[in-house]
Amino acid sequence: MAKKILVVDDEPEMLNLIRFTLEQGQYDVVTCDSGRNAWNAIIDNKPDLLLLDVMLPGIDGYSLQIKISQDEATKEIPIIVMTALEPSRTLFKKFEQVKGFMTKPFKTDALMAKVEELIGKASDSPS
Repeated sequence: MAKKILVVDDEPEMLNLIRFTLEQGQYDVVTCDSGRNAWNAIIDNKPDLLLLDVMLPGIDGYSLQIKISQDEATKEIPIIVMTALEPSRTLFKKFEQVKGFMTKPFKTDALMAKVEELIGKASDSPS
């Protein structure tokens, strides 16, 4: 079964680009376009990896990260933070589950390499 990745970003072009890139790698991709809806999407989908934008409508990525890190059901999900705000990197360094940081715009091959580094190829069996 393919590994599931949840992408939370409010920019439709970014969601489409990331979805296309990850689906080419055979991942099961679910998208969410607001911080307000992200929590339910995380709980409902139980992703293997979360790609999280920082600036989101409703609840920002940092506030969402705090909630994710404090909940037993979600605190083990690895996260790649995506942002155009490079200085926000320091805010997320304290979270152990933040395993990567992509500054927008980023190269899709760099994203795919980071995803594979964190969760392996889409169809890898868990060891």
